[in-house]
Amino acid sequence: MDSSTVAAASEALRNLPMPSEGAREYIAKHIPRLSRTIALVPKPFKTKRTLELGCYMQITPLLARIAGYEEVRGGYFGRPGRIDHKVIQFPDGEFQCYVDHFDAERDRYPYPDGQFDLVVATEIFEHLIYNPMHLLLESRRVLTEGGYILLSTPNSAGLACVLKALQGKRTPQVYAHFKIPDDEPEVGHRREYTLAELGQSVQAAGFRIEKLFTTVIDEYEGKWRDTVLEILGANGFPTEQRGEQSWCLARKDSTLPIEPYPSSIFGP
Repeated sequence: MDSSTVAAASEALRNLPMPSEGAREYIAKHIPRLSRTIALVPKPFKTKRTLELGCYMQITPLLARIAGYEEVRGGYFGRPGRIDHKVIQFPDGEFQCYVDHFDAERDRYPYPDGQFDLVVATEIFEHLIYNPMHLLLESRRVLTEGGYILLSTPNSAGLACVLKALQGKRTPQVYAHFKIPDDEPEVGHRREYTLAELGQSVQAAGFRIEKLFTTVIDEYEGKWRDTVLEILGANGFPTEQRGEQSWCLARKDSTLPIEPYPSSIFGP
């Protein structure tokens, strides 16, 4: 991962115009993850278009301003057919983006085959309720041959989850709280995945994995991690890839078989 790109993305995120104080606080907390996302984005190579699913206009302008994509399209949950026109003003110009509304795990995406070089689906997989493979398979369809999908999602086998399970007091998801009801309904984390499950699911959708790894979430740093690792190691359990955040970068490969209902998600 290129450290200079991480630094540039971090600085850009700190200066990103935000519509509210709550949005600014969210960005500030998640800069490490968001900047790492931009650093993992591959360069445009054919269509020079990218699609960001779950588009909250956070890393969205950076896909153009830092990653170099000529067209950035957004996807957001809502009634199919609605299209929002988003504009962010910067000192050196403005960023514009169209955001299409649809259900990422039920609807056919409103784009032709092979439209994009890259689909970004970060922090969305864990919110899906019915069929996460639909997201992967539709992403594959709208990608050009050799196009990339970039995913991030909580790792349910991370050390923080192991600790919660050992303590037996809280559910061992990275984030399991329901949202307090207000005017903005939101689907919380319905299912979190191990790194192995994420990789198996992506492969089942006809992608060839290039990067699959975990990182530690800053708020879960601490000496307790060494203790939990010692417990795992002493009892013959794997100690690698125990961060709380999973990452996967994979490429569409039409020569690979597709398994629409893999056991990693749907059981035996």
